[in-house]
Amino acid sequence: MTPDKKAQDLLDFWQKGNVLAADCPSRPVLQHMTSRWGTLVMITLMTGTHRFSALRRKVGGVSERMLAQTLQLLEADGMIAREAHNVVPPHVDYSLTPLGQQAAGHLLALTGWIEDNLGQILSAHAAGQNAA
Repeated sequence: MTPDKKAQDLLDFWQKGNVLAADCPSRPVLQHMTSRWGTLVMITLMTGTHRFSALRRKVGGVSERMLAQTLQLLEADGMIAREAHNVVPPHVDYSLTPLGQQAAGHLLALTGWIEDNLGQILSAHAAGQNAA
């Protein structure tokens, strides 16, 4: 392998990231998307653009504060687009960006798998509680 190829391979590796490394910048993104509220917001936005109040109604149990924080984090990660309309009273629409649509598809697959296997998961929980 030539020195140029080794250098390029190293640069490519650094660009991609290593989620297992403590200081990898992908870790906060993983946390934002796979948090309970992040996942549920992303899946909800797969159905289309929503205003804040509609999101709060659809994502049962989320507080106003947690929803606002989740939306801000996902927007900063480039997953969600926020469009503020200059009307009275003001309102804001949230939608997935193309990057967010890709990510939400993966989250939907994971949550679908959980739902499909929930019986086995709950049985495992029950067996673990009975053993304790």
